[in-house]
Amino acid sequence: MEPTKSSSLPIPNPAASAIPVWKRAIDLVGCLLALPFLIIATLVMTVVTKIASPGPVLFRQERVGLKGRRFKIYKFRSMHVRADTVGHQNYFKELVGTNAPMVKLDSRGDSRLLPGAWLLRASGLDELPQVINVLRGEMSLVGPRPCLPTEAELYQSWQMERFDTLPGLTGLWQVSGKNRTTFEEMMHLDIRYARTKTFWMDLRIIVMTVPALLVQLYDTKIGRRAAVVSPHTVAPFAMTQNQSPSSTQ
Repeated sequence: MEPTKSSSLPIPNPAASAIPVWKRAIDLVGCLLALPFLIIATLVMTVVTKIASPGPVLFRQERVGLKGRRFKIYKFRSMHVRADTVGHQNYFKELVGTNAPMVKLDSRGDSRLLPGAWLLRASGLDELPQVINVLRGEMSLVGPRPCLPTEAELYQSWQMERFDTLPGLTGLWQVSGKNRTTFEEMMHLDIRYARTKTFWMDLRIIVMTVPALLVQLYDTKIGRRAAVVSPHTVAPFAMTQNQSPSSTQ
């Protein structure tokens, strides 16, 4: 899948892959502000998770970061332990191959989710522990979302440029439609950010993240309603539990 409009992307900057001092400063300040919320959220999630599903509160999973380096992200666990991953992988291949809107399985009725966990995921609160990854320098507050290794294997050569910057908690794609965009549009947005990131762009994306999450909540709620009305929409994506040692949370 070669880009259909390569001229729509800015000219690559040889220094674009360097991590600016201003970016690290934003990350550290943001993490300090987020730490109290992370502590409170962890306490609440510890109680809720223990009641809803036995197992760890935090979920760790390998992702691909800057320059293709692998690292483990942290998330609040929102799925049953050892949830199946095959369905997610097949669904992602479908999105890449058909270039359909990047609608998450959550909107179609994913049986791997804990009760009410769709709300946690749609609000982005399950990603809050990645403040730890930001503090460790593996991620930034703003950047392309870190993908799974199995997803990176499907990328074409031009798409690898999204790895020229640190992955982020939020990013240009997330505030530009996210689930309403296609895979190729996501790639173009991620690469555009990698080439043109600035101090003011990061601040603008951070500010735009809250309304973007509200839109995501609305889209997920509407999608789940549609899935209930039309059970045939859910059937192809029904997941069985306890089939794999990891999950795609």
